Amino acid sequence: QVQLVESGGGLVQAGGSLRLSCAASGRTSSNYAMGWFRQAPGKEREFVAAISWSGGRIYYADSVKGRFTISRDNAKNTVYLQMNSLKPDDTAIYYCAARRGGEAAITLATIYYAYWGQGTQVTVSS
Repeated sequence: QVQLVESGGGLVQAGGSLRLSCAASGRTSSNYAMGWFRQAPGKEREFVAAISWSGGRIYYADSVKGRFTISRDNAKNTVYLQMNSLKPDDTAIYYCAARRGGEAAITLATIYYAYWGQGTQVTVSS
């Protein structure tokens, strides 16, 4: 089992930046694809970004392309989401998730991720 803990959320003005971190613990000997998702009040959870084990495959939602950057440091068992040029529409609870597998395990679908963090709140004021 893998435990995921997000951090780095907070309140920021529109146009500002935040960096989210997701630290993994437990069974981390296997390869994992990692994803970031977000959910705003009254809305469904949506995909934000995903990265494969080696970092060779990366995907972003169209709404965040050019503004967000996902990265990982496997030596630290940590995944990051650098968020720049934040907009009020980015306000949501952000979750990291993990799925076992190699480079082909990366997916944009929430249903395939078995491990989830507790979430961290990101609020962007206008």
